[in-house]
Amino acid sequence: MAGIAGKAMRQVYGETLVELGKSNPNIVVFDADVANSTRTILFGEAYPDRFFDVGIAEMNMAAMAAGISTTGMIPFVNTFACFMVLRCGDPIRSLVAYTKLNVKLAGTYAGLSDSYDGASHHSILDIAFMRALPNMVVICPADAADMKAATEIAVQYKGPVYLRIHRNECPDIPENDNQPFVLGKGKVLRDGKDITLVATGYMVHRAMEAATKLQTKGVSARVVNIHTIKPLDAELLQTCAKETGGIVVAEEHSIHGGLGGAVAEAIGRLYPVPIEFVGVRDTFAESGDYQSLLEKYGLTSQHIVKAAEEVLKKKGARA
Repeated sequence: MAGIAGKAMRQVYGETLVELGKSNPNIVVFDADVANSTRTILFGEAYPDRFFDVGIAEMNMAAMAAGISTTGMIPFVNTFACFMVLRCGDPIRSLVAYTKLNVKLAGTYAGLSDSYDGASHHSILDIAFMRALPNMVVICPADAADMKAATEIAVQYKGPVYLRIHRNECPDIPENDNQPFVLGKGKVLRDGKDITLVATGYMVHRAMEAATKLQTKGVSARVVNIHTIKPLDAELLQTCAKETGGIVVAEEHSIHGGLGGAVAEAIGRLYPVPIEFVGVRDTFAESGDYQSLLEKYGLTSQHIVKAAEEVLKKKGARA
């Protein structure tokens, strides 16, 4: 998308909030002393009367947003993704989700993208928490264009929304950006007949890389971007299972309870096929360079290729 290619998701998010704020005076923004990091500082500079930095008081921030939403305002709640779950979890469950309030939750620095701050700041369980909440929509954009569209849709949707935002720049994916962003509908970025690579967030471009590597091995891989984890596009996943006979799920999240769990639940019920998961295993991750962490914890295109080869073996054994 023109003008945003190469930008970090959080920057696109901040700029999009400013744009939306021009035409929608009901948008208000809350932050918990990390506005420069979440890039809501841009909204604060543009509309200081609609911006509230509550300090390091995340629970209070979520409760305040819940309250102001009952007046017709559309509050965006912002902090690091790990704190959105671990510190705001109670009011998000008890006030926002339970009452189905029109509150938008933006968890920045998701996955391992806050790499140097280590396990206390990594966010590898937020999808599991958010998708388990009744009434909660969960969105995980793959690139800058997805991020802009997701923010716009969050404003239009009436009800709780969780936006999972990456810290670093994410490669733009032309095949993704050329398709409309529809809430609850996945995007087929590349067709294939032998296996389906289902990915979300930063791992979508890694899945595209893996599909190219698999092609050199004579394997035709379909790539699907599941940007909306809840509601899940179970119909598309069922079609992929029937047509390719095997699935690999890739996500920058724990393998427990995230997109992989959601896909397995759907496929196990609708059309069981061999499935493998690429994600953080049952461990906390250490501090370090972001790309090095992705390598260490198995979040690369080569790991997706290996998982695909395992699925293909299982397919062969079942034939």
